[in-house]
Amino acid sequence: MTGGVNSFQVSGYGPQRAGWTRLFARDSLARRLDWPILLCAIALSLIGSLLVYSATRNRTELNQGDPYYFLVRHWLNTGIGLALMIGTIWLGHRTLRTVVPILYGVSVFLILLVLTPLGSTINGAHSWIKLGGGFSLQPSEFVKITIILGMAMLLAARVDAGDKQYPDHRTVLQALGLAVVPMLIVMLMPDLGSVMVMVIIVLGVLLASGASNRWVFGLIGAGAIGAVTVWQLGVLDEYQINRFAAFANPELDPAGVGYNTNQARIAIGSGGLTGSGLFEGSQTTGQFVPEQQTDFVFTVAGEELGFIGGGLIIVLLGVILWRASRIARDTTDLYGTIVAAGIVAWFAFQSFENIGMTLGIMPVTGLPLPFVSYGGSSMFAVWLAIGLLQSIRVQRPMSA
Repeated sequence: MTGGVNSFQVSGYGPQRAGWTRLFARDSLARRLDWPILLCAIALSLIGSLLVYSATRNRTELNQGDPYYFLVRHWLNTGIGLALMIGTIWLGHRTLRTVVPILYGVSVFLILLVLTPLGSTINGAHSWIKLGGGFSLQPSEFVKITIILGMAMLLAARVDAGDKQYPDHRTVLQALGLAVVPMLIVMLMPDLGSVMVMVIIVLGVLLASGASNRWVFGLIGAGAIGAVTVWQLGVLDEYQINRFAAFANPELDPAGVGYNTNQARIAIGSGGLTGSGLFEGSQTTGQFVPEQQTDFVFTVAGEELGFIGGGLIIVLLGVILWRASRIARDTTDLYGTIVAAGIVAWFAFQSFENIGMTLGIMPVTGLPLPFVSYGGSSMFAVWLAIGLLQSIRVQRPMSA
């Protein structure tokens, strides 16, 4: 039997020990969780709530006259995310493996809905589905998870069964086909930032699977050719082209397309070592940086908490990546290794891109900072990923 609580039977858990009564036994569920990952993720979400509150408490045009509007919602999103993590651990990554085709089909259906009249545009990206009551859903966030799970299922199937030592070329091609379909749909929205993350996820998954390096180098080359082709064919919207132009030339239109990046640099630069103090940042209080509760939330940390506060966020993210990498290394089945490695690639690139665009070393793409930025879909997706990591760790054999 695989997945869920019953899967603990193969990892040292008998029926008499599967409940919560032995919560703190030596081989209990609580003892087998990766607490550094969990505590760092919670800390990031709590820090994020303070930064989101600081960025929105005076934004009456956004908070509907309630200074705690975004703070309460951020806490609610975090609470739901924690519940999703617990549910994922309870089900187990092995149980989820059996329903990957269903999850993949649902995620593709949802991103197709975005392209219908049900979809809505926010900040230039037609990536959302309005749910009413001020809530919206960004399906591309969940596609990242289904790509990881789907590719892992295909690439690990014959290896975990003992038929192959490494995925063969046919299997790799099938896995790439599975990933390309949702990526093309997301590109049509267009949501270039999410596509960039998905490309990195695919590369990370292939590297972890043991597939031939020719596939990795081939994809990198194909990606470069594809990027040039997309640029030449005019697939990108004008605002996306302008963002890349501003990245290449920071002095280009500082009052227009380069405004966000310039104001972000001013905010972070003014923070110095210790910052101006929480809720005391002039750039944040003066509302000079757009989208400061979501894409540019790191500027609040840089201005109000300084180098120390911004560095703390980076360290917490680094600990999560370190522990997740250890989970990928220590698990005994290829499926678990690939899933953990895909999550590492996702978190690493998205964090680097988000922080990098506030510093002007990466183009502006509208990607949230994991656990810190305001946004329900992003928060739910990253906590689901934490649940997968914890499940992989919990369900590995005791000797691993």
